[in-house]
Amino acid sequence: MERFCEKTIKERINSLDKDKKALLVLGARQVGKTYTIRKVLADLRVPCFELNFLNHPEQAASFSSLYDPKEIVSRFSLLSPVPLIKGQSVIFLDEIQVCPSMITKIKFLVAEGSYRYVLSGSLLGVELASVESYPVGYISQLDMFPLTFLEFANAYGLSEPKTSHLRDCFANRHPVEPSVHQEALNLFHYYLGCGGMPEAVVNFITNKNLNSLYRRQKDIVSAYKKDFTKYERLDRRLDIISIYDNIATQINKQNRKFIFTLFNKEMKFDRYEHSFLWLAEAGVAYPCYIANEVRSPIALSKEKNNFKLYLNDVGLLLTAFPRRDREAIMIGGDSSINKGGLYENFVASMLSARSIQPFYYKDKNIGEIDFLVDTSFGVTAIEVKSGADYAKHKALDNLMDKYPNVVPLVLSEANLHNDGAIFYCPIYLAELIENGW
Repeated sequence: MERFCEKTIKERINSLDKDKKALLVLGARQVGKTYTIRKVLADLRVPCFELNFLNHPEQAASFSSLYDPKEIVSRFSLLSPVPLIKGQSVIFLDEIQVCPSMITKIKFLVAEGSYRYVLSGSLLGVELASVESYPVGYISQLDMFPLTFLEFANAYGLSEPKTSHLRDCFANRHPVEPSVHQEALNLFHYYLGCGGMPEAVVNFITNKNLNSLYRRQKDIVSAYKKDFTKYERLDRRLDIISIYDNIATQINKQNRKFIFTLFNKEMKFDRYEHSFLWLAEAGVAYPCYIANEVRSPIALSKEKNNFKLYLNDVGLLLTAFPRRDREAIMIGGDSSINKGGLYENFVASMLSARSIQPFYYKDKNIGEIDFLVDTSFGVTAIEVKSGADYAKHKALDNLMDKYPNVVPLVLSEANLHNDGAIFYCPIYLAELIENGW
């Protein structure tokens, strides 16, 4: 599978010497960090040495006790099965959260200059704020996410000319050729059930078996929960698992604002704030805060204790529902799932993968707007429609009346077209919103 971030990783590795920095690739577990870094290093044909601290905890303990850069460099040479070449070799330190002191020491290793360094870690447990001294100016940080829809479509076999056609239609506001539009919609429904976790995608493409896919996804969810208990304090572990498990229920509500008392009647945000933030920093959940004002930058008017919470992967979200519902979403049929919430989760994950922070807006005289985002054109108001009545959007109309400078966008299964000031875009192109928007 080709990941769109491969080009960026290649560019950053090639510029490590010039920039005098190490590359740190972060992301939730199972999003493909290790595979992608290995693939890029192989493509670049650079000599490298890989050390996985999770698989070798004894080395984590050993490196934690070393402080002299020359001693650390000597140990790399000792452990490497192939000779390391000064000025050329790349040291790839995987699962860096097991040996967090190496993040602090990387400053001195970069300054020492013998090798180039690539670090990778799961945000499950990597709380960078707790690192003794984060080497600002010595690390180039890159976040990775599950496969986006277009990455999934490419892996599934959507041809490059068709992918280019989709991008061109979005950039130039032209309708997608009907047969391509229908093919993309079919893939979109597959994506809703499969999601973007690389192992799940490979499983689905290879086997075309929903039972096999579901088992793999449940394995990923179980691995997540094990990490919750591995890296968090004992008194907070059950809170994190409870919140994570409750996200699907909350998204399936008509009002998708996260209501704490639905799973704990005595729950108060102040007491559980850390657990919510932990899930967000871990990259397994995306908070969407309410904004009190419709102006840029939107973040200045957010309420920290009033938000919706989406899962990082829409396929993992569907594992919380019965098989009948999952099959209905993917291949057609009746479903008890609130498709509006499911489609919103898809959009939230696509925006997050583009490093766009989504907010939502609610006013008694206007109604509720699914998403507000800052783009190069200013504040963009996004309505997500899962049914055939996509042209009905009273809240968006009310918002435009009061804030005429807002850029309106409706995401649905309809083909791309304009109607006055409103741009109607196929939901499967949500990840392109900033590109040429």
